[in-house]
Amino acid sequence: MEISPIIMAMIATIFTWFVTLIGSSIVFFFKKINQKLLDIMLSISSGIMIAASFWSLLSPAIVMCEHLNMNKAIIPSLGIICGGLLIIMMDYYFSIKLKNNSNKKKRCMLLLSSITLHNIPEGLCVGVAFGSLPYNLDGITIGSAIALTIGIAIQNFPEGGAVSIPLRCEGMSRKKAFFYGQLSAIVEPIAGIIGALLVFKIRTILPFCLSFAAGAMLYVVAKELIPESNNNDNNHYINIYLLIGFIIMMVLDVLLG
Repeated sequence: MEISPIIMAMIATIFTWFVTLIGSSIVFFFKKINQKLLDIMLSISSGIMIAASFWSLLSPAIVMCEHLNMNKAIIPSLGIICGGLLIIMMDYYFSIKLKNNSNKKKRCMLLLSSITLHNIPEGLCVGVAFGSLPYNLDGITIGSAIALTIGIAIQNFPEGGAVSIPLRCEGMSRKKAFFYGQLSAIVEPIAGIIGALLVFKIRTILPFCLSFAAGAMLYVVAKELIPESNNNDNNHYINIYLLIGFIIMMVLDVLLG
């Protein structure tokens, strides 16, 4: 029996959320993570997301523009800009909403909202990848969609810990820190289903949706992951791990695509 792309997107994003849950659970075993190890994981995550933005999103978007006789420079460019702008606006909104909270609560909520925001494009791009499967485009296959899911799942593990451990250090109980850590990724299945529904029902918006997801993801990498991983006087070597993450995602896409 053929499985609907929307069901596949839901299963895939539930899996990525579950990996975040596993990452969040390390709060029960460690009081704090070695900062060097956390920076390495964040840098690898950056490389994975940059590679996914091109191999799984932008490249298929350009191919789709050709098939639909759309401008293959303007449409992807607009999608990238709009994706980045959405994350900027959401980030600004949360900063304003939390302005009057205590410093401790503000730090916790900004951390949680930041990771949650950056999980939205991850879920969206997985959903768009699976929702695009019926169109049989070059570069969009079940293998490439699975590769994208695996890549996102790999970098979701350190993200779970990156939320729950600091919350614990701020005085939150282990159970609460774990709960909020895994909660940061619950938006992924929601965004995944929305992304799959959009492109599955409306073929002409597919190139824009793919580029939109790529832009949102690239903005998150540039604003959150790379600065955070280079924030501890280790940038003379840490970006090597970004290249390793890029290679991991590239190899996954080539082997499974």
